[in-house]
Parts: sequence; structure tokens; C-alpha cells
Amino acid sequence: MRASRTERVLNYVILTLFAVQALVPILYVLAMALGSQTIGDSSWGHLGNFAAAWQQGHFSQYMRNSVVIAVIVVSVALLLSLMSGYVLGILRPRGSSILFYVFLLGIMVPSEAIVLPLFFDLRTLGLTDTVWAIALPQIAQSLAFGTFWMRAYFRGVDPAILEAARLDGAGDVRILRSILLPIGRPAIVTQIVLTFMWTWNDFLIPLVMSPSGKLRTAPLGLAFFQGQYTQGSTLLAAGAVLVALPMVVLYLVLQKQFISGMTDGAVKG
Repeated sequence: MRASRTERVLNYVILTLFAVQALVPILYVLAMALGSQTIGDSSWGHLGNFAAAWQQGHFSQYMRNSVVIAVIVVSVALLLSLMSGYVLGILRPRGSSILFYVFLLGIMVPSEAIVLPLFFDLRTLGLTDTVWAIALPQIAQSLAFGTFWMRAYFRGVDPAILEAARLDGAGDVRILRSILLPIGRPAIVTQIVLTFMWTWNDFLIPLVMSPSGKLRTAPLGLAFFQGQYTQGSTLLAAGAVLVALPMVVLYLVLQKQFISGMTDGAVKG
């Protein structure tokens, strides 16, 4: 059933209102970041604010920490999610349904409920103030979602494709590498983008697991930068733009596959 012209116009109006609501704060922060630091000066286009915020806020170190942690979390979580999703979605051994619900606990239990016991456990192992103290909990959280996501994708694959591959003598590793990964690129890209976004924006785990502050991530660095520049909002806005920029770039590069993965997931769901 096709929508009427009035319904289409109404849909576009509603979507435009939501888009404006989302874009206005972003444009406001960007305009503030390009404003003058001098009180009373209304000039605009001061690109040097970004360099000043980068240097004064020590964002080079914080961004490097965030990149290293994000790469580790995204890579390990994706690899493990592909394996667990293949087992639970394709092989389906006995007890796989129970195991799947165990994975779902990782989605349902908030990190605030386990971060303190986890801190004492990692401190006992001597891992606090290391990259792994921050990466391992986030890998576990991302693996829970990744297993759910990849299992749903694998269960939607046409069984005839898998049967044909097995008749040709392909094993599980060959099927996963040569058949499922190429056709599942949108789902994989969607998980990469979401995992990167969650890891990059995470504030609590880096704060607790690095008590000395030597492994501050970009959001943590921005919070401490805010404490230094509560009087002037220009450099703070410039710092916020710098912290958000990697996520924006990643999304713009992978947006086509990301949107395809999200819409395919919505249709399958």
C-alpha cells in the first residue's frame, strides 16, 4: 500500500524536525569552537583554537590512548563475535540456546554494577593502569552484543548456500572466510562502527581502571580539560570537536555499509 502525498509530506516534516533538533547543538558547538577567545570579539573562523586546545589539553596523548584501546577492542571483539556467532547461528550444538542467553547477560548487566568488583580483581592480577585493564572489560561487553548481532546475521543466511559449499568440500573455516564474510560485510561494518563508538565514548571504565590517570582516554581528557577552562568555552568546544572527529570520520567512510547493515538487521528482526 502506497502512502498518500499528505502522509509523505508529514513524514518529511517530522524527519526534518528531528534532523534540525539533532544538528542545531552540533552546529552551535562548532560555531563556538571557531569563535574568538577575546571577550567582546564577535569575529569567527579562528582555526587556531583547535591547535591551542590540542596542545593545552594534551589531546595527542589522550587520542593515542583511545585509538590503541579502540583498535584492540574492535579487533578482538569482532573476531570472537564471528566465531561465537557462527557456532550459535550455523552449527547450533546442543545447549547453544542456553549459551546464547548467557551471552545476553552481558547486554543486560550494566557496567556500573560490576566495575568495582572488576577493579579489585584486575588489581589483584596487577593489570590496573594498563591498556588491558581498560580493553578487557570493554571486549567482554562488546562480545555480548557482537554474538547477538552476528548470530542473527548467520541465522538469516540461506541454508542452500551452506549446503552447496559443504558438498564442494568446504569446511567451517573456509565457509566462514570465503562465503559468509564477503556477503556479511554490512553486518560486520555495523558492528565495527557501533563497537568503536561505544569504546571511544566510554568514560567509567577508563576512569576506574586507570587510577593514576596515565591512560586517560579522549573523553576523560576532555572532562579534565573542562575543569581547567570553566571560564572560557571556546577552547572547550574546540576540544569537544576534536574528540568527536574520529567517530564522525569513521561513520562518513563506512556510512553506506553501516546503513545497509542496520536496515538489513531491522528487516530480519
